[in-house]
Amino acid sequence: MSNIKKFRIKSFKAKKSILELEKISLKFGRKIILDNLNLKLNNGQILGLLGPNGVGKSTIFNLITGLLSPDYGSIFINSELVNKFPIYQRTLKFKIGFVPQHGGFFHDLTVNENLRAIAEITISNKSFREEKIDSLISKFELDAIRDIKATYLSGGQKKKLVIAIALITDPKILLLDEPFAALDVMTVKTLQEIIVNLQSNNNISIILCDHQARDLLACVDTAAIIHNGKVVAQGTPTNLIQNIDARKAYFGDSFKIS
Repeated sequence: MSNIKKFRIKSFKAKKSILELEKISLKFGRKIILDNLNLKLNNGQILGLLGPNGVGKSTIFNLITGLLSPDYGSIFINSELVNKFPIYQRTLKFKIGFVPQHGGFFHDLTVNENLRAIAEITISNKSFREEKIDSLISKFELDAIRDIKATYLSGGQKKKLVIAIALITDPKILLLDEPFAALDVMTVKTLQEIIVNLQSNNNISIILCDHQARDLLACVDTAAIIHNGKVVAQGTPTNLIQNIDARKAYFGDSFKIS
């Protein structure tokens, strides 16, 4: 197994929370998905969510964006209760960006047209809108493919495009669902660097979930293990893999940093 290499230039020190999930419970029929779950994202932090399939990681994202509502519990952004706010208000007022595992773009539109489709809805000033589109295309090195339809892009190019689309509204919180899925090693490394730079250069607080524990742990400040609807362990990557509860719930005894 490959080594875990931290990309983080400086350790996370801020303590003020930007997002809190407090005593969240949710059922689908008789199945308990989340059970009195507590989770906090601090300002400027990169937080990773780990856990087996079906444990509720993507559900947590859907609760934060407003796509789902909890049966019980509260969601706070900048200390404001947001349970009653619809999706569009959470996106625009509370500056939440979401990068889904699948889709998130228009297949039959070019890279430029995809960005423009969202920018025309969210940015009224034409000159600023054009400047924003050009800036994102340059930032994610999409210049050479800006006039190519999204359906013809590689997996890594599609992921860059979806992240760029999410950044049009200048989010303060960015959610990435399985960002490393089905990507080759070099593309994963590029994406890890992009994620870290988004936090370092843009002061975006980030939550990502992924099945690839090593890929996720390489670019987060802290990570949380979700098991049986709860956070059973949380800490820095180094501390987390030494945690007995984390090993029992997810890593297993053979997982190690070599």
